[in-house]
Amino acid sequence: MNNFIKNKARREIFDLKAYVPGRPIEEVQRELGLSDIIKMASNENALGPSPMAIEALKANLVGVHFYPDGNCFYLKERLSALYGIDASCLLIGNGSDEMLRLIAETFINSGDEVILAQNTFSEYEFTSTVMGAKCIKVKLKDYRHDLEAMLKAVSEKTKIIYICNPNNPTGTIVQGSEIEAFMQQIPRDVLVIFDEAYSEYSDQDTFKSGLEYVKQMRNVIVLKTFSKIYGLAGLRIGYGLTTEEIADAVKRVSEPFNVNSLGQIAALAALDDHRHVENSLQMNSRGRDYFYDALSEMGLQYVPTQSNFILIDVKQDCQEVSKRMQLNGVIIRPCASFGYHTHIRVTIGTEEQNRRFIAALKKVLRGDI
Repeated sequence: MNNFIKNKARREIFDLKAYVPGRPIEEVQRELGLSDIIKMASNENALGPSPMAIEALKANLVGVHFYPDGNCFYLKERLSALYGIDASCLLIGNGSDEMLRLIAETFINSGDEVILAQNTFSEYEFTSTVMGAKCIKVKLKDYRHDLEAMLKAVSEKTKIIYICNPNNPTGTIVQGSEIEAFMQQIPRDVLVIFDEAYSEYSDQDTFKSGLEYVKQMRNVIVLKTFSKIYGLAGLRIGYGLTTEEIADAVKRVSEPFNVNSLGQIAALAALDDHRHVENSLQMNSRGRDYFYDALSEMGLQYVPTQSNFILIDVKQDCQEVSKRMQLNGVIIRPCASFGYHTHIRVTIGTEEQNRRFIAALKKVLRGDI
């Protein structure tokens, strides 16, 4: 290693684990020479973006030579009305990934501790490690966050606790009663991050948003995104709901113009496209039921999901299964990076995509390819 890099780079970066994204269609096309490929790896909305968002984008393309509104005024006003909080309590970022980085840069000092689940979204560990935090990982219980165990892991060094709800990659939620008991006992000087990127898909009455605790002026940030049900992943719009004081602190480390103008315009339009959201939910519900029936018939274990993806135990090396699925033109997510070496995570798609996935999986598990 170059001595300059070895001696001058932040030592924390050498402890980082690179994020493993779902492979893009274009990359698999180049590698395998295939033209007919479907992607069911990254939990994107299979219906695509809101038609209203597309029309709004077309109408505003001529303005891309201007810098965007650095304060995201109109989007904040719209979200303020939607969630019943003041616009000053909103943070808008270049996807939830940037929100997590900004939060870490604002609050974490070297030597602090953060608590997260053993099997969850890797960016919590990544952004915390960059800032020199020690990551305390708590094992899931029945594929769900074990809030009691996370509470026991709290020490005087604990700065942040991350709760992914619904959890990625398991698709499970923690019950509202569990969250309430947890929040009643958590020290007031610990920041709790509820990542609710997939919350719109949950149809259980027991799901409880962390927004209630924001309104109680607790040290809480609720993260949301336009990348999932709204179908705007390529425009990178994530946001946080929190107290005015926390929002003000995080804004101090934010780059100017970090949210592009077309993303703001599309997000505003998508919020008004209730039909697209309803169609997305209906498609997801039908696909989820189809997967349950098909996987049960195949004798495969899966985790019942409250999201737009499903975690499946294929009882084989997930990396090999993923490679062979790609040869069939189906991109899925092997979950070794999450700690599940025989599990794959599959986005719930259209009826045609779901049937194609099941047909390909049967071939792969039989050893036909």
